[in-house]
Amino acid sequence: MRRLPLILSLILLAVSPIMGDTIYQATAEGRQVAIQRQAIVIEDDSSFLVYKHFDLAERRVTRVRLNKGSLPYSVKSSDTAGQQQIVNFWKRFGFKAVVTDASGKTTEIYDAYIDFYPPGGRGSLLESVPARTEIPILLEGGGADSVDFSKLAQVDIQGEHLKLTLRNGKVEAGKFLMPTNQPAEARFLGITDKYNPASQDVFDFSQPLQQVKEIRFQ
Repeated sequence: MRRLPLILSLILLAVSPIMGDTIYQATAEGRQVAIQRQAIVIEDDSSFLVYKHFDLAERRVTRVRLNKGSLPYSVKSSDTAGQQQIVNFWKRFGFKAVVTDASGKTTEIYDAYIDFYPPGGRGSLLESVPARTEIPILLEGGGADSVDFSKLAQVDIQGEHLKLTLRNGKVEAGKFLMPTNQPAEARFLGITDKYNPASQDVFDFSQPLQQVKEIRFQ
């Protein structure tokens, strides 16, 4: 039953005139083929076309960079209101959570996910370590697990210690299992109600996981 809202949203996506930018590519025969709808183009120059869209498989907003070759791209752009409409629509597909940080501040975010950066927030994200919508955990009793956001009701964090409360009432406890041997910092990311549709980033909330006290999934 929990999948029903997502299924209904997918049906709505197929039948509703949702706004946003549409990206076309010319075929060898000269026809214009739409390769992406409900997107927002954030860069378009002589070499590259960069846009963001909601990736249904990953359940989050992602960036796509297209290298302009012999077959040209064109864009049918929406206005500012249309771009805000598509951001509001993206929020309906991803994971929604209320995050409480170590100071007690709470923030409601949409399209939540975890990504990895060098320690202390220095430098760009670690592209060799993919972002994810699950929490890998080294269990206290031994072994490891990776719990998808869809199964989580709440995450309580004290330093490196995690307590995961699942929607079925089961509780798992242990340590966050870093998916790389590189020095790395896990961050909890997402979109807030103040997110700017024209932003180069696909998030406007970024918090190191070790500075988060509690995550309540909605």
